[in-house]
Amino acid sequence: MAKIQDQTERSWPDCIPLHQALDLTARGNVAHIDLSGQVYTLRITRAGKLILTK
Repeated sequence: MAKIQDQTERSWPDCIPLHQALDLTARGNVAHIDLSGQVYTLRITRAGKLILTK
């Protein structure tokens, strides 16, 4: 099985911001994100996956 590389080890271009999901959710599992008046919900599942819904 291939080893999955930790995101903190990846090199990201300086022009693309990198955010930690747990920081966005204040160490919980849900955050609301506003984009031009539209509110989206970001959830971290029990399996550690991200779901973004409107």
